[in-house]
Amino acid sequence: MRSRTLENGTRRPRERGSATIWTIALMTAVWTVAMVVVQVGVARVARHRAQSAADLGALGAARVALATPDEACDRAKAITTVNGASLRSCALSDGVADVTVTVRFAVPLLGPATAVASAKAGPVGAAA
Repeated sequence: MRSRTLENGTRRPRERGSATIWTIALMTAVWTVAMVVVQVGVARVARHRAQSAADLGALGAARVALATPDEACDRAKAITTVNGASLRSCALSDGVADVTVTVRFAVPLLGPATAVASAKAGPVGAAA
C-alpha cells in the first residue's frame, strides 16, 4: 500500500477506493428497503382487492337471499369472479350471506401468494 508524507513528516497510508465501497453499501441498503416496500405494497393491494370482492359478493348474495336463496351463492360467485377473486365459501343463514374469497398474486422475489377475506351481509336486525 502506498503511503503519503504529511507536513509534519509522518507517513499515512492512502485510502483509495473506500468511497466506492460505501456507495455500493448505501445503494444496496436503499434497494433492499425499496424492495421490502414494494412487496408490502403488493400484498396490501391484494388484501384490499380480496376484501372488496368479499364485501360485494356478500352484498350481492344477501340481496337475493330471502327471495331466491338457491341463486344467492351463484350471484356471489359471479360478483367475486368479476372482481378478480375466487369464491372459497358461501353460506346463507336467515337471509345473512357469509362469503369468503381468495385472490392470487405474485410477490416480487418471493413468488405466488394468496390473500383471503371474508364478509357478511344481510337485512338490518338479522342475527349475524
